Amino acid sequence: MKRVLSFILSLCLFAGVANAAQYKAVLVADIDSGKVLYQENANELNYPASLTKIMTLYLTFDALEHNRLHLDDYLIVSNYAAAAQPVKLGLAAGSKIKVEDAIKAVAVHSANDVARVLAENLKGGKEGNFANLMTRVANEIGLQHTNFENSSGLPNDDHMSTARDIALLSMAVYKHFPQYWKYFGIKSWTYEGKTYTNGNRLLGVYPGCDGMKTGFTNKSKYSLVATAARDGHHLIAVVLGAENKDVRASVATKMLNLGFSKVGISNNTYTVPQTTNTVMATNANPIAKYATDKKPVQTSKPVVSVGGVGVQFGAFSSYASAQSQVKKVKSATGLNAEIQQNESGLYRVRVSGLSESAAQNAKNAAVANGIDCYIFH
Repeated sequence: MKRVLSFILSLCLFAGVANAAQYKAVLVADIDSGKVLYQENANELNYPASLTKIMTLYLTFDALEHNRLHLDDYLIVSNYAAAAQPVKLGLAAGSKIKVEDAIKAVAVHSANDVARVLAENLKGGKEGNFANLMTRVANEIGLQHTNFENSSGLPNDDHMSTARDIALLSMAVYKHFPQYWKYFGIKSWTYEGKTYTNGNRLLGVYPGCDGMKTGFTNKSKYSLVATAARDGHHLIAVVLGAENKDVRASVATKMLNLGFSKVGISNNTYTVPQTTNTVMATNANPIAKYATDKKPVQTSKPVVSVGGVGVQFGAFSSYASAQSQVKKVKSATGLNAEIQQNESGLYRVRVSGLSESAAQNAKNAAVANGIDCYIFH
């Protein structure tokens, strides 16, 4: 009887946080631990709309990381890209756009024509080829219920995802490419004399908000991924299928408030419901952006160099977390990883100087032991 009363009380308390009739799915999680703090319908299929562009940018960042693309490169706009439906930048067929401007156009303005430009330039000149790559990489990251049919999120009945998968994808972007995270936090951007404003209303308003992406189509309704960092905790909220822009911003705010309350950071707004916590898939185990300690970087003995390939086993906000990962890597692969601090202050756990086959073997062994990682060249 006590459990029943507790469950009913929790439902009553949450009723004051958000009205589920106003959205289709929500999830809030701790990016550092991967722990889901609250979720509703998080594994149900929905149309992701422009949240799709998170994957388009993930693959763009991967191309930058591996020197297949550079921020000051220029990309050619095709007739197909120029014909994309609004929202768009309005690029003319045959014109060019710099890669960094393309990233900003997609992250800030959610430009469909520019998403197509990136897709065509990154994968054989055809958006369909790029969409196949998007789905394949999504599966590798750990997204279990996602299928992409295009680079932008324009309507397609087979183009589906879930709140859980979108959260994992967003975490993977930050974990694998933290140096490019800044683009998701740009409030406004000016291109050729016109200023575009980010649709994420929490930027500059919600304390600690640092990203990430909005989405809308008639079928999907209004969606939002929002991230925020406070007192060493970095949280992510996903809202799918909200009735309007006000609702998606309000629900995302309430999800973040709920999440921060559950990790012990009071918002002084409501009583936290007692729900069962779960942990998101370990092969996309996330990280927090802001370091709580800044100890000098010390490294394990590196492996003997036999090639130009390496494996990164994560990037962490604290040195202690990186040390813990080094031990896990040693146990899983037998390799001695190094801890390297990058320009963002994150502690990256890496093994360098491997052959292609040795790197793939190390990655396979790590993934088999629940360690998220990727190969770099």
